[in-house]
Amino acid sequence: MLGTFAAAALSSHAAPAAAADLFSGQVLIARSPVSGSTVTLWSAGTGAPKKLDETHTSADGRFEIRSFFHGDQKNFDLYLTARGGHVTAGKRTSDDPALVLLAVLGDRAPGKVVINELTTVASAFTNARFIKGDTISGNELGLQVAAGNVPNLVDLSTGGWGSVLVDPLNSTQNTTLANFDTLGSLATAFSTTADDAWRGQFLKAATPTGGTAPADILQAIAGIARESYAHPKDLYALFDQAYPQPKDGSRRAAPFVPYLAYVPSDFSLMLSFAGGGTYSAGRLMFDANGNLWSGQNWMAGSQSGVVNSIGGGTLKMSPNGAALSPPITGFTGMGVDGVGWGTAVTRDKVWVTSFNGKIGVMDFNGNPIGSESDFPFKEKLTGLMGIGVAANGDVWIADGSDNQLLYFPGGRIKDGRIVKVAGLKSPFDIVIDPQNRVWVSNSQSDTVIRFSASDPTKVDTYRVGIGVRALALDSKGNVWVVSNMSLNEPPPKIPDGASIMEQFKLATQAMVAYIDAGHVTGQINMIRPDGSEAAPTPLGFTGSGAISVPWGLNVDGNDNVWVGNMWGRSVTLLAGDNGGVHAAGVKTGDLIHNFQSGSIEMVTDVAIDPAGDVWAANNWNVVDSAMATDPLRPQSTWGGGHGITVIYGAAAPVKPPRMGLVQPYP
Repeated sequence: MLGTFAAAALSSHAAPAAAADLFSGQVLIARSPVSGSTVTLWSAGTGAPKKLDETHTSADGRFEIRSFFHGDQKNFDLYLTARGGHVTAGKRTSDDPALVLLAVLGDRAPGKVVINELTTVASAFTNARFIKGDTISGNELGLQVAAGNVPNLVDLSTGGWGSVLVDPLNSTQNTTLANFDTLGSLATAFSTTADDAWRGQFLKAATPTGGTAPADILQAIAGIARESYAHPKDLYALFDQAYPQPKDGSRRAAPFVPYLAYVPSDFSLMLSFAGGGTYSAGRLMFDANGNLWSGQNWMAGSQSGVVNSIGGGTLKMSPNGAALSPPITGFTGMGVDGVGWGTAVTRDKVWVTSFNGKIGVMDFNGNPIGSESDFPFKEKLTGLMGIGVAANGDVWIADGSDNQLLYFPGGRIKDGRIVKVAGLKSPFDIVIDPQNRVWVSNSQSDTVIRFSASDPTKVDTYRVGIGVRALALDSKGNVWVVSNMSLNEPPPKIPDGASIMEQFKLATQAMVAYIDAGHVTGQINMIRPDGSEAAPTPLGFTGSGAISVPWGLNVDGNDNVWVGNMWGRSVTLLAGDNGGVHAAGVKTGDLIHNFQSGSIEMVTDVAIDPAGDVWAANNWNVVDSAMATDPLRPQSTWGGGHGITVIYGAAAPVKPPRMGLVQPYP
């Protein structure tokens, strides 16, 4: 039955141009009904959320509610909150105001929905950057991305596990299922068996850095989602207290299994996605609709490595990780055969470059927009690498084999020309700052060069680490730089004219020998717009030793820096040039956290989407399979990394596409 308030809401919203969907649901804790809970249906947007309907649960926790949609309204982001009530399985006899549960539905309400601990955890992590108190608001694209990822973690119709969470890529390859169930069990304990002291400790452990203590379950889970690494020991101790391990080693009495058996380094929820030709992903880029694009070094299913290889195509994934490109091959065309660091997205196109010197340009459906002959170059090109896109649409490409750049004014293919610039040594990545200055990294050197796009003859040179790779611009115009090797490491000996794959092989062999001798190598540098470098120099930032052969990096909407840590098999978060965002004493370049998982292999790039999710490219997996001239046959297809791994809600959202400075949302 609809409550009095719900009937009034129905009357006020049922205009002739609107339609209403009646759907039912149930509020549960510990799989037991919650009676007398206030269930509210909201529509989220950039402003304050709109209340659409409200009712109360019956003795068995059930409810019926209506959603309204108008023909001219699009991109609804609906969500349900269940506030207060009496938990049948709990020891509290009165209404519990700290009981607040969440289920984010997306653009259309389902026929039936369960609101429980797991829907709250899934919804809070995917929407972590949009939850303010007990309400949700934020950029529309980010809200859609977040809502679309909820079903990956939870089945809203049953309140059980989501399909991706329990698929073979995730259920046994990472700890996300155990993290998820442990958090759900903590929410159960909070609502059923915990005393006031336990609840107080839980709310304290869920308090974000510099924030206020949460007042209820929803706020607490959202706080954990935003900083999953803040208090994992304290949270696990509370789990252990609520569900002590029996002395005979039998199962704990936790309501959800499997749960964590050991103290975690964080409570992050991350999932891995594959298909669509995913294998050995390089650069990651998002289009304006939040779809992921990435060129693949090698073809999925192949025994490819740096010795023998079959080149991969281009991957497209939806914002919720569904493959949108063809299986195995990905999108192909225009002669492209294997993509290294060369993936870029403009406002209307996707560009990729190939190891074989070809350039592919396609529309957002993956269709080539021309042919090889459309490019005006007569010279034979090989080893094309990174692509930089300026805010004005200019496209620059690094020719890693011939120490030159290709320039396409306004992104016009027919106007492309070769630009010779002094100081290039196997150029790898390119960014263009707001002064239209082009920054280029040198993968066979220890330098980054900078020149004005209008005058490439005047070059500034900056010394960083050895084997310089990715570049990224923060919102202040600082250039962040990744170097595979530290300046105190002997540089690898790579002959002039070596192919890109031969360069990778020789550099990797040198780094492996150095690491096997007991050293750590790799560094991050920051160069300010005026050319000065952030301390410490000359060895840059090392993440307190967590950095190990870093490859890619990107900046989030708070100017924090996320590093693809290849040898460290991790995603490393460093404090950006953003004083006041962090706790007292945290300085630019300091290590905040190092994310590791069975689903994080040897990472090249990392990228942040409009919902604040961090996507990591698993580029390599088993080094011997990637490097050996005669690899072990059973793992000969494991040279390339498997899948793209997403860490939910960990970063401040970023507006796509990436052209020039990082674009945070207001």
